[in-house]
Amino acid sequence: ALAKLVYNADGVQWALPARRLRRQFEENGWGNLPICMAKTHLSISHRAALKGRPSNYTFEVSDIRASVGAGFIYPIAGNIVTMPGLPGSPRQLDVDERGNILGL
Repeated sequence: ALAKLVYNADGVQWALPARRLRRQFEENGWGNLPICMAKTHLSISHRAALKGRPSNYTFEVSDIRASVGAGFIYPIAGNIVTMPGLPGSPRQLDVDERGNILGL
């Protein structure tokens, strides 16, 4: 319903791994958890190149993940980063047993 009513898609295509995970989530009892859709912010569709209010396309879900402690599942559409703001190689601190920061 979300893809048709909100994203104006003709339907949804689930990647095979996402379909399997969705089934597993339902078997675990998570099938009624709220959904938070993870997709590009550059388009109403799953593809950043589709501008405006596209139609005549299939919304593609590539993955699905669960945040059970937070109480929701999130299908992932397209190629996105789910942890924004982190560099490709996060910086870290190395602290010894006395609390001294190493490597500065």
